[in-house]
Parts: sequence; C-alpha cells; structure tokens
Amino acid sequence: MITSPRGFTAAGLHAGIKRKRKDLGLICCEVPAAAAAVYTTNAFQAAPLMVTQEGMEVEGRMQALLVNSGKANACTGEAGLQDAYQMRESAAVALGLPEHQVGIASTGVIGERIPMGPLTRGVPELIEQLSKEGSDDFCHAILTTDTGIKTVEVRLTIDGKEVRISGAAKGSGMIHPNMATMLAFVTTDAVIEPSVLQGLLREVTDETYNMITVDGDSSTNDMVAVMASGLSNHQPLTREHTDWLVFKDAFTFVSQELARMIARDGEGATRLVEVEVKGASTLEGARQAAKAIVGSSLVKTAVYGADPNWGRILSAVGYSGAAVNPAQIQVTIGEVIVVDGGQPALYDEELARRALDQPLVHIGVDLGLGTASATAWGCDLTYDYVRINASYRT
Repeated sequence: MITSPRGFTAAGLHAGIKRKRKDLGLICCEVPAAAAAVYTTNAFQAAPLMVTQEGMEVEGRMQALLVNSGKANACTGEAGLQDAYQMRESAAVALGLPEHQVGIASTGVIGERIPMGPLTRGVPELIEQLSKEGSDDFCHAILTTDTGIKTVEVRLTIDGKEVRISGAAKGSGMIHPNMATMLAFVTTDAVIEPSVLQGLLREVTDETYNMITVDGDSSTNDMVAVMASGLSNHQPLTREHTDWLVFKDAFTFVSQELARMIARDGEGATRLVEVEVKGASTLEGARQAAKAIVGSSLVKTAVYGADPNWGRILSAVGYSGAAVNPAQIQVTIGEVIVVDGGQPALYDEELARRALDQPLVHIGVDLGLGTASATAWGCDLTYDYVRINASYRT
C-alpha cells in the first residue's frame, strides 16, 4: 500500500472529471517529506509538471500530492497553466500547507483543460477521506486505460529499524523509454536528504523506468515522484551509510516491479517481453540494443504470433547504435539458441514457439564484445492496441 510507510495517508474519489470512475487522488504526509522527481522529456511538457517542478525547487520537500485522471491539461496554454496553479492552491489552502509543498499531476486526454469546478469541489471531500486504508482508492483514481492498479511494497532494516518503501503507478499506453513514461509515486519512511534521494532516483530511473516501452510514444505528462517522511528515525542515509546498498536494492526493486507492471499492462497486450543484452562493450550500448529490440514493432508482432522470426531481433540490434560484430552474436528465445556466431543455429522451432507463447517471454542477446549488460521490458503488439487507441476519446 502507498500508505504503508509511517506518516502517509491517501484517498481517491469520483469528482466528476470523468463520467463514472474515480478521477481525483491525494497522498498526504504528516510532515514535510524529503522529495525527488523526474519528468517527461517531451518538449510539450504539461502544465502540472511545470508547477510541480517549480515548487520542488524551493526546498525539495513535499507534503501532499494531488493527482487527477481524465484530462491531461497539456497543450492548453496560459489558461491551462493557471488551472494547474489553481489545482495546487485548492489543496494547499484546504490542507493549510505552503503551496510549494503540494505537488500535482494529471493524466488523460491531451489538449483538454480540467473542469476546475468539480476538481476544487472534490478536494475538501478528498481530504476528509484521507486514511491509511485509502491506498486502493488513490490507485484507482489515477488510472486511464489501465486494466488494474499497480502497487508494490518492500520492507527492510536500516540501523536495526524497519523501513518501508511502497509504490503505485499507472501506465498502459504512450509508454516509451524516454523519461518519464508514466505516473509513478513512491513513499518511504526512510531518513534521507532531498539531494541524496534525487541522485538515487535519477540513477535508478535509468535502470528501470527508462527501460520499458509499449508503443514508442512518450507522453507529455508523466513523472515519477518520491516522498520520504523520515519517520523511521535511523541515521540519515548517504552513499557512505553501511546500509546504503540494502536501501538502494530495495528502492530499485520497487521501481523495477512498477516498470514491469506497466509494460505487462500495455494496451491490448497479452505477454510481457523481457530482453536481456549482455556482452556489450559499453553500458549505453547494452541499453540501446535492449530497447531497440523490445521497441521493435516487428519483434512485438512476432511475439504476439508466437513466430520465432529471429531475423527481426538481429535487425533491431543492427540499427540500435550499439557496437556489433555480427560474427560474435548469439540469440536465445527462452532457453532455445536460435542464432549462434551470427548464423542460424540448429533448433527445434516448436520449442521456440512455445517459449514465445508464455505470459513472460525472454529474449537473450550476447554481443560477445565485453562485460556490460542491460535488461528492457515491453509487450506484444495486438489487434486490441489499435482498437483501444482508435477510439480513445470516444
């Protein structure tokens, strides 16, 4: 639950932004939390992200995060920017907080402003409903085309004290590895300064959220935000702390699981695709190759059809920008070696088909050039993806 770490409550309700489903969610912390965030690199960055970034620059702390779904408030000009400020102000005033300690986020149809009447009327009711049990309501309130909520939690020990890290996310379409590619929110009761948390988030983002793709489209709105209440009362975490790697591994796990859930829930998807590239000469090359394979429409459709067409995998590696020696490459589908030394291997095609017909499809590529490796996640491309996106606004 996003409310599991000490100090956090949440709520979600139907305010009237969407026709039926919950569309307004709130996370609150009982103290100003150390905060960090990363944002979409899309040039058409939505107004809520601009307002949140501006607030974060004041002191790097956040005590509340208000999120709506249904309307993106992106490409809405000066009027949309003023709506975003009003959205933040409505929560800050009702909670009695400085405006810069309230973050906001929106998701939904681009080019449509948020109906501010329903939103501002919904905020007081939202605050009344804040509770430790409000996690699921919040998670439902941030969804668009998702098939279900996405949450994960880990518990660990730092300085002999229990620490919790919880995450919630939404994301199903417009997902591409070009940070950020979804909405993801992480809470923890760890003691950590904003600057240290920001550095960790950026590092982990490159290993997790930046390694997923659904459709090659990077959204205008999406971000990952982290709030740390510090209420576990251990010694402040720094990279020199004896338990730093324990915390980093747990934080990475939460981020990786959220990223995998988003990839698995790709619009119309039937399979999660995991591509592991090893033997690269550089880390960047490994990431380029892995993302090229998992993002290839031809690879994705081959997975959907359970067709072991390994030529599409090699082609993606070839245009990825990674250093390649064709005579060194090995490709596996599941446990089946389909390419060895850059040439077709003798393999049982039926076994390869079965490997592609699993809920989790693993594709492995060994470039044979070095020691760097990277993993990327995506999904297959189905008829339903076209159906969902052909009628998204209707």
